[in-house]
Amino acid sequence: MASMQEKMIREAMAAMNGQTAADVAVNLYPFIRKYTDGRVERLLTSSYVPASEDAGRGRGGVGVATRDVVVDRDNGVSARLFLPSSAATGGGGGGRRLPVVLYFHGGSFCTESAFCRTYHRYASSLASRAGALVVSVEYRLAPEHPIPAAYDDAWAAFRWVESLSDPWLAEYGDLRRTFVAGDSAGGNIAYHTVARAGRENVGGGIQGLIMVHPFFWGPERLPCETVWDGASVFPAFGVDWLWPFVTAGQADNDDPRIDPADDELASLPCRRVLMAVAGRDTLRDRGRRLASRMRGDVTVVESEGEDHGFHLYSPLRATSKRLMQSIVQFINQPPSPCPPPPAPAPSPAMRWPATILPELDEWSSTYSDDTANSSQILLGMPARAYKAIFVDRMDRKAAKTGRLSSNPTVNASLSIGPSGKASKTSCYGMSFGRTRAYNFRGVAAAGSGQCQPPFRGVTI
Repeated sequence: MASMQEKMIREAMAAMNGQTAADVAVNLYPFIRKYTDGRVERLLTSSYVPASEDAGRGRGGVGVATRDVVVDRDNGVSARLFLPSSAATGGGGGGRRLPVVLYFHGGSFCTESAFCRTYHRYASSLASRAGALVVSVEYRLAPEHPIPAAYDDAWAAFRWVESLSDPWLAEYGDLRRTFVAGDSAGGNIAYHTVARAGRENVGGGIQGLIMVHPFFWGPERLPCETVWDGASVFPAFGVDWLWPFVTAGQADNDDPRIDPADDELASLPCRRVLMAVAGRDTLRDRGRRLASRMRGDVTVVESEGEDHGFHLYSPLRATSKRLMQSIVQFINQPPSPCPPPPAPAPSPAMRWPATILPELDEWSSTYSDDTANSSQILLGMPARAYKAIFVDRMDRKAAKTGRLSSNPTVNASLSIGPSGKASKTSCYGMSFGRTRAYNFRGVAAAGSGQCQPPFRGVTI
């Protein structure tokens, strides 16, 4: 049952449009409003921008040519391609091919477009700065086309990209460096596209998954969702209404499509993940929690003091530029080589030296239920070096100016392995002005076949 505060907010939102609360069936301000007579009003929209193969100068200083294509004629799925002019003039045959970014726009699954000014500008900037061939998908929107229509359209676009049936993709695209990306609802769609590729054992060239302020939710409130400051884009009670609305009432907030299971997270076929969250976004802790449950190489970029989707509507803001820089670096990061295979299991003949067996036997008889062999087994040295560094604090003054000290205070350092010394300059977290980036690197699930580095702190 809605609280009195929620009721007052709903009435105020309706009044802003000259309606009474009784006229409004579903109010997902600032995105969409559905009325009791069946009318749908999309509130968050921007003007249509036509495509042009005559490349203009992009925000990154490189011109970008654009072209619209039909992906699936039966369902009306289309896309806009963004090709940096440097690739078009240099040619792709025999030259350096470009990473391919399959992008899904946001808008709560029910508004915005790949062809609107907001996303045309963003995709053009991404293509220019990253030197990537961007495929921005125009998928079907709810409530006219409830979920899973958007997922189906995204999958059709992914398979279309893989087919290389478009001349730009065939000539310039490098499918070994495919990135699936999206913001808000598009981040959720991007996740499910990669997850489906894992289930169907396709898409071996997916290098990375990029999710910016993605929509994930659940039936229970996280601590940060219990209080609304009255200013953030998404109040938690408004988010509660979204998923039932875009699924036409066929699913609630306990749906695993917005609260993925651990086994699905562990089976993602991409090599790397970038998760971007905003410090004032109601969805921020959902993104952080999802990243912490993922395996492999996961980078989290946090924009402190910013709200949901800030980078789209204020692209010249310093935090927007830093977020774009993080994404560009993620796309252009060289693929990590596969680590050597794990060392074979130690031979049963490997035993602790006789000089320390009495102490181990005494310990094992006190603390272990199995005294026969527990103290006798000698574990082998790891084949790869593992290193964990725990940072107690950092130079906050330097962090504020963007010049991080190369020698943060290290509380403890642990290195295990046959080689390598602990570096005094390594750190777990790093701040760039008001944008922080940190990195999780976990161990791949058994049998996943993915090349995964060990967990360690890195400098980003």
